[in-house]
Amino acid sequence: MSLLKVTIDNLDVEVEPGTTILNAARKIGGRVVPPAMCYYSGLKGTGGKCRTCLVKVSKSSATDPRPMPKLVPSCSTIVQDGMIVQNITSPEVLEARKHIVEILLINHPLDCPICDQAGECDLQNLSYKHGLADTRYEFERRTFEKIDIGRFIQLHMTRCILCYRCVYLADQLTDKRVHGVLFRGDNSEISTFIENVVENDFSGNVIDVCPVGALTDKTFRFKSRVWFTKPYDAHRNCEKCEGKAVLWMSGTDVLRVTGRKNEFGEVEDFICNECRFEKKNTDDWILEGPRNISHSSVISQNLYELINEPPKEPPFNKKD
Repeated sequence: MSLLKVTIDNLDVEVEPGTTILNAARKIGGRVVPPAMCYYSGLKGTGGKCRTCLVKVSKSSATDPRPMPKLVPSCSTIVQDGMIVQNITSPEVLEARKHIVEILLINHPLDCPICDQAGECDLQNLSYKHGLADTRYEFERRTFEKIDIGRFIQLHMTRCILCYRCVYLADQLTDKRVHGVLFRGDNSEISTFIENVVENDFSGNVIDVCPVGALTDKTFRFKSRVWFTKPYDAHRNCEKCEGKAVLWMSGTDVLRVTGRKNEFGEVEDFICNECRFEKKNTDDWILEGPRNISHSSVISQNLYELINEPPKEPPFNKKD
């Protein structure tokens, strides 16, 4: 199989036929990679909803040098041999991304100070890089009736950007999906017809795939800011899943358990609810070492990587 040569932001890469522009950019890495709020490589059918990954194709292919007339979503556009793509090198793309962020923030509340997702929120990072200082929206934001979807997951529909990730995950990972998108148009919302029904063994993974704070962990709610915790890779023998997770610790206390994410914020191995919600003691896990977090993340600022392992016992004061 012959590889296709693609140029993205003046950088060349060779990829297999059928590769999208987004995944070709991910092969290069760094700032060349467009942001993605709805696409998730491990879930079929995702992408094409948030439009944050728009790019400019200035040359369609080696045989067709014409540019594409409009910006295209990189997550669903297949590369062609000789294609030339502009992401951060295109002022048109950067301007469009600003307006997309403005649209996403129309109904999203600015409650980052109380949101458990703060510090690891994709929308927070996106708005910091591309957002506008002021909003032109003068109408009231959407409001929703609160609904209890289960004992482990907290739903904040006001924060939802309708990326559909949680719906695709429930369709493809769980035995029976019990939540989804109700109604249409600007009345669309993630919800269930019956309360307290999201109880599948793998339902907790909707927390990991949510790019904002719409779905959060009830067992971790308001316990700590994420940058005050120390993430450790750990594993355990589990009959339901691979048992590979990240423990977010404060001293010897395990405050929450999440799946391991790659450099693009996507979970590598989904974990079961038993590992996520019920195994909150270090004795339940085999610690592998500190989690490698990008230096651009606020989580890395507490220098947790300098610590080889968490303390065996809480600190105490010795008396002379």
